Amino acid sequence: MATGCGDGGGNGTGTGAAPASAPAAAPDRVEPLADPVGPRLPVTVPSADGRTVTVTSTDRIVPLSGSLSEIVFTLGLGRKVVARDITATFEQAGKLPVVTRAHDVSAESVLSLKPTLVLAEGTTGPAEAIAQIRDAGIPLVVVKPAKALADVGTRIDAVAAALGVRESGAALGKRTQERIDAVRKEIPAREEKPRVAFLYVRGTAAVYLLGGAESGASSLLEAAGAIDAGKESGLTKDFTPITSEALAKAAPDAILVMSKGLDSVGGIDGLVKIPGVAETPAGADRRVVTVDDGVLLNYGPRTDRVLKSLVGQLYGAKK
Repeated sequence: MATGCGDGGGNGTGTGAAPASAPAAAPDRVEPLADPVGPRLPVTVPSADGRTVTVTSTDRIVPLSGSLSEIVFTLGLGRKVVARDITATFEQAGKLPVVTRAHDVSAESVLSLKPTLVLAEGTTGPAEAIAQIRDAGIPLVVVKPAKALADVGTRIDAVAAALGVRESGAALGKRTQERIDAVRKEIPAREEKPRVAFLYVRGTAAVYLLGGAESGASSLLEAAGAIDAGKESGLTKDFTPITSEALAKAAPDAILVMSKGLDSVGGIDGLVKIPGVAETPAGADRRVVTVDDGVLLNYGPRTDRVLKSLVGQLYGAKK
């Protein structure tokens, strides 16, 4: 079974476990390519919402998600980014103005920065804000959301194409895949795979959800040699409200939760007070795996670090 975090005082319940007071978060810096290629423009690219978009300048880029910002910076165009979404938490983007909150885009704030290119997710909204940006004549390219490791290269390629740096995209995709493959080789062979439930919790908003097949975490957990307990228990959608019955059916050996989410419920002590959690094997043994909110489900250039953190916490390997 999986090992996990201790009780916050450093007394882990399994060998090699990290204390809950120091969750293993991915580094807060991105690593740009050593030799990025400059943009070759103009380019005309498909947008994931069915449109075709022509980009003539990347002088002022506004990515509307932290994941897209991460890719742009890693491709070497960070100096061209003029704003960020609140989920762009890595250090290089820290001083940029926040103009949007992913699902709450402020068209006025975006347009005030006179962008020459806006990058959005398929889930970015509201639709009225996206239409307003486009009506202003700003090239806006929508990138299909990522749900699995297989999407990493596709997303990098899509962003690189929109920026006119396809060669850099190919190099970054290759680097990222090689690093992911290297981490997967480190996973210890085990006869019994740990069952891990992904919980999305926000105590301040009273949001307590159990991840299913479409949560976005399944691919990471499976790549780490684990079983997505929610998916395996029959949850086919993204999330379902946490109930004692659902958790009992999932029967996780460990719980995966975002770092800020864990903080929002008062750490592990608060997590196990959520109905049904304490009755699971994970709750009884306080086995909790944490990854920083800003990188867990990005499926981008730092996914190898996320996977390495998961593997290290699940099996007690050095991170």
